Amino acid sequence: MHVWKFGGTSVGKPERMHSIRNLVTGDSTRKIIVLSALSGTTNALLSIAESLKANQVDEAAEKVEHLKAHYDSFVRELYKTSEGLAKGQQIIENEFSFIRSLVRIRPFTLKQDKELVAEGELLSTQMFQAYLDEQGEKSVLLPALEFMRIDADGEPELDVIEQKLREVLKPHIDKQLIVTQGFICRNPRGEVDNLKRGGSDYTASLVGGAIRAEEIQIWTDIDGMHNNDPRIVKNTFPIRELTFDEAAELAYFGAKILHPSTITPAKMRGVPVRLKNTIDPQAPGTLIADKVTETGTVFKAVAAKDNITALYIHSTRMLNAYGFLRRIFEIFEKYKTPVDMLATSEVSVSVTIDNTDNLAAIQAELGQFCDLEEPDYDQSIVCIVGNFSADHPGIALRVLKAMEGIPIRMISYGGTENNISLLILGKHKAEALNALNEGLF
Repeated sequence: MHVWKFGGTSVGKPERMHSIRNLVTGDSTRKIIVLSALSGTTNALLSIAESLKANQVDEAAEKVEHLKAHYDSFVRELYKTSEGLAKGQQIIENEFSFIRSLVRIRPFTLKQDKELVAEGELLSTQMFQAYLDEQGEKSVLLPALEFMRIDADGEPELDVIEQKLREVLKPHIDKQLIVTQGFICRNPRGEVDNLKRGGSDYTASLVGGAIRAEEIQIWTDIDGMHNNDPRIVKNTFPIRELTFDEAAELAYFGAKILHPSTITPAKMRGVPVRLKNTIDPQAPGTLIADKVTETGTVFKAVAAKDNITALYIHSTRMLNAYGFLRRIFEIFEKYKTPVDMLATSEVSVSVTIDNTDNLAAIQAELGQFCDLEEPDYDQSIVCIVGNFSADHPGIALRVLKAMEGIPIRMISYGGTENNISLLILGKHKAEALNALNEGLF
């Protein structure tokens, strides 16, 4: 069995849904199809939620009707028969009736907020499965809320998901196409929750890992993962193969085609992930697996992560002291703030973070035993990914040579054989990406 995920732009127009039906029925492979909300829907629902939080109920109600008008138009083009259209219109009426009920609830709580945002995926999957039914396909809608679970920390419970998914799949052994929602789940209280933005990729990987799929396919509107950011750099090209570790580094450090969390469940269960293009389905895309055949390639790709803050921590007591780093990182752990990069000397530690929600509290606790410089804001981490084993001399030299003339504020090299990370001022990001593309590829 395969798991195929389609994002918002892939289902954003009726003709796109028609194309997806042709794709998923193009061979005899049994598939679980994970869908995002229609493009623009999640943003529209978030906007409605913001109006409700501001107690602007009339404004929220107007936004609801505007969104419904879009869906009314959508279903008129999606279905080919009067019976199919009637079913599609009933789906729209049911879901927007619920959305209207959320608008009337006062106060508007986080629980209602999560229920509102989930409507995007609930709409898209019901509409698509009804369209498959209309076309005579053997399909079923499998609600993600019946098997997707997260724990109290918001982390997916893979073993629970595996058990529940096995149970809900049993009655549908005769179905060739199984449609489900990305992004949405239930929390430990049984309430509707989500895997955060971009979480449909994560859903596909969790489902694929849970069923030990032959392959997970992530379908977008670009031909696989590129060697650099095509929005900034000209003459980029798709990468044909990546290891799980290489892909995880690129996703975490800014490659937009893949959600950062996607790789982990697939890697845990050894399920290959393939990135495909809905516009050009015949293109090979990018295969992500345990091992790759292109072992001789040194430099694979470059990605960049923005909105980085650098902290500079000093203490003379670090000289010949132990436990200093532990104390520092216990504070970051306490405030659930991940560190991206780390550089140390005998008396100083430099770290970068991308979440400054608890920065003031972190600084206050660090200040009890450290001297702190003023943080540097608006930084970018540029990540170079490839095969950087000790058998390949001159790798760092090539990277630094390409970056000649661009100030580098921190370097991380040697933590893995796949990643060299550079911290630079955010305003130099485009220059750095182009320089590395020219110098390395």
